Amino acid sequence: MAIITISRGSYSKGKDVARLVAEKLGYRCIAREVLLDASRDFNVPEIRLVRAIHDAPSILERFTHGKEKYIASFRAAMLKQFVPDNVVYHGLAGHFFVKGISHALKVRIIADMNDRVRTEMERMRLPREEALRILKSDDEERRKWSQDLYGIDTADPSLYDLVVHIRKITVEDAADMICQVVGLERFRTAPESQRAIEDMALAAEVKAALLDVKHDVEVHAASGFVRLETRVPLEEQKELIAEMERITKAIPGVKGLDIKAVQKVKLSDGRLFP
Repeated sequence: MAIITISRGSYSKGKDVARLVAEKLGYRCIAREVLLDASRDFNVPEIRLVRAIHDAPSILERFTHGKEKYIASFRAAMLKQFVPDNVVYHGLAGHFFVKGISHALKVRIIADMNDRVRTEMERMRLPREEALRILKSDDEERRKWSQDLYGIDTADPSLYDLVVHIRKITVEDAADMICQVVGLERFRTAPESQRAIEDMALAAEVKAALLDVKHDVEVHAASGFVRLETRVPLEEQKELIAEMERITKAIPGVKGLDIKAVQKVKLSDGRLFP
């Protein structure tokens, strides 16, 4: 039992590898549905989020705290899918959300550019130069998206447990390789790593739920007990804490709640201190 994240570029055969791995292991295979869940939670039409991948985070910046809201919603939707285990996720940033989870195998699939260009030419009926331009542009936008939102470069091999180059190694070979690696003892789910992913998922869900009330709240979860830390203007403290408590306690899995609110004082010029 494990979580497998597969990072891939366009036309790298990563989607095919993910589906084959899931089929061989009997795992769920997810990608777009996480984006759809995030879209619903964020209350932004899916097409805007899809287009945002190609426009970097500029679209998100048009919304109040857009970047924070998108990341929180995406994280909550993805981790909710990861909790039951036995899942293959292919797409952007999956590996970013499972840092420290021992039963997560992080894979990067790359492919030869000439092969990718040929696929793009055939699929879109484009000349070679145009197909190459589109692929390079897509690669750059995906890189910018990950760097701007998550502070990571998806091309950095140190982020992954396994990097597979699809050329001499076929899709079938890659799937077999991943299945073999994930079968190692070190990638099997242990009670402590399962608790860790459950805590991460609960904290992410609480964070996403509180965003419209308080965007800068820090959320920690341990075995169902949630701790919130934030700064609140003195005159708003009672009402805001009550609302945060109401929202948090309504979330399934929350067994207890502690709120630490540091008071902010409004100065004569309107600034808040500290």
